Amino acid sequence: MRNIIAAVAAGLCTLAPAALWARADEPVEQGPFAPTWESLEQWECPEWFRDAKFGIWAHWGPQCQAEAGDWYARGMYLADNWQHKYHVEHYGSPALFGMKDLCHAWKAERWEPEALVRLYKSVGAQFFFTLGQHHDNFDLWDSPYQEWNSVRVGPQRDIVGEWAAACKKLGLPLGVSIHGAHAWTWFEPAQAYDGNLTKADGYTPNADGTEKWWRGLDPQELYAQAHERSAGWEDGGSIHRQWDWQNGASQPSQAYKVKLQNRVLQLINAYDPQMLYFDDTVFPFWGCDDSVGLNILAHFYNHSANRHGGRQQVVAMGKVLGEKHKRVLMWDVERGVPDSIQALPWQTCTCIGAWHYDRGIYERNDYKSAARVAHMLVDVVSKNGCLLLSIPMRGEGTIDEREVAMLGELKAWMDVNGESIFGTRPWTTFGEGPLAEKSNPLSAQGFNENIGYSAADIRFNAKGNTVYATLLGWPDAAAATIKSFATGSPHMKGAKVAAVKLLGLGTLAYTVDADGLHVALPATHPGGDIAPVLAVELAPGS
Repeated sequence: MRNIIAAVAAGLCTLAPAALWARADEPVEQGPFAPTWESLEQWECPEWFRDAKFGIWAHWGPQCQAEAGDWYARGMYLADNWQHKYHVEHYGSPALFGMKDLCHAWKAERWEPEALVRLYKSVGAQFFFTLGQHHDNFDLWDSPYQEWNSVRVGPQRDIVGEWAAACKKLGLPLGVSIHGAHAWTWFEPAQAYDGNLTKADGYTPNADGTEKWWRGLDPQELYAQAHERSAGWEDGGSIHRQWDWQNGASQPSQAYKVKLQNRVLQLINAYDPQMLYFDDTVFPFWGCDDSVGLNILAHFYNHSANRHGGRQQVVAMGKVLGEKHKRVLMWDVERGVPDSIQALPWQTCTCIGAWHYDRGIYERNDYKSAARVAHMLVDVVSKNGCLLLSIPMRGEGTIDEREVAMLGELKAWMDVNGESIFGTRPWTTFGEGPLAEKSNPLSAQGFNENIGYSAADIRFNAKGNTVYATLLGWPDAAAATIKSFATGSPHMKGAKVAAVKLLGLGTLAYTVDADGLHVALPATHPGGDIAPVLAVELAPGS
């Protein structure tokens, strides 16, 4: 410590040296959960999350500063990638202005977290997610284990902390997404540019004699590239084949793995999130080392159980889960929907555009419509799922007017029909219609969401004696027939239709026969043109 103080006093650095960031490892909190597969099977999805059904995600960080789409911090280093050309045109060579410099340029000068969370809650979001760090390895909180964080570099604000404060004030559960395990291989193209810079390089003056802005910071704490690159790294698609640390992937060091574990445990301790999302197959480093993921889960569940009378009340989410994995954390499907009701609660994560803000999508008016979002939400909920929806944010910290308009349309539908979503459970069948009878298999972690929903597709869920039947579009005819409510239908289990009402309007005339429930539809469309919801009251049969 004496040497550090002397170095600062001598003016040898303008930022705190890495040594100031060295600290003891975060202990794994003890409690009813041990870091083993067997012990973690005690986890159960809490009822509050099963009731919630819909959340909004701010997938927002320094890569959004470029407004040039997803995975920008990797694409800018791939010479044949359009993002590389964009970067050179706007910032110059990534050898001179790389990701470290984009982090510095990102100021989030117009960000108002409470206003955004208030807006999302008004639309119907029952929980909120923030990015914790992306594959760019930049922590969006006051992280004592990662000097490249939003408090020290860029906005100089605690992004996670301010989101957390807004959520607490407005009564929304907080989730944080963790993507940082993959920086080790994800940043490998940066080695051809500025990815091999070290802390010592920061003390070399610029060509004009001025000091480097990052003097005192260690670029390797961000890029993590002091290793040989993976086999076939120059193939831009190799990262996908090596996602599970197989097929020639460079293996992460023990120090790198422990550092990520410390960061996540400290995040849990400091901000007490109710949800964690891992952008990994299963969890961080699965495929080369289970211990980090098991430690994080044990800590997360114990942290909650120890504060709730021994019963954990939190949810962790991972991708591409097998049956073994689904017993210890929740299955997340990226941009997709399975074909059937799932026995265990699960989640779809999707975005109305690109995960990171893309001005081209805005200019082409290519966002998902409110109708498409609502239809996907209804489909997901009918199959025992929950929808996490990302609304892209510009680097400055705002959403654009097209996104605001889409949210307004979604709010109009949710204000009328939200009771058919929140607090419901699957019925005896998830739906009927053309898509219910068609196979639409998932690809890898999902990616089957481009579904052509129509008014012929009907989805069901239930609450008490009420079954909600949602038509995924208003039919052209003035009536609808729903086969699943037919006399003698196996889905009815002997029950009978006792009443039918249209949410937002009231009671409708109906008849039931062997062909189904026949309902007369009004000319008015409460909640807009997105989807009518029929609340069908059932009574025991005689």
